[in-house]
Amino acid sequence: MTFAWKAAGITYNRYLAVAARVVRRSLKEDKRLIAERRGNQELRFAKWTNGKQGEIKNLAQANQAAAVESAATGGQ
Repeated sequence: MTFAWKAAGITYNRYLAVAARVVRRSLKEDKRLIAERRGNQELRFAKWTNGKQGEIKNLAQANQAAAVESAATGGQ
């Protein structure tokens, strides 16, 4: 017996994201707004070199910049 999310061809993390969105949308207006704000997260990272922390960057912005750079160089 396979799990429904596996049979649908999605990852478990994607399944959890969809389930969380469905639950948030089913809440009453006041609770829904609070839950939606909690669902938006901002991830940041820093590259460490020689034991020193580098600049802290926003993950979404870094991914977008990398995608633009990759497209400009032809994916090389």
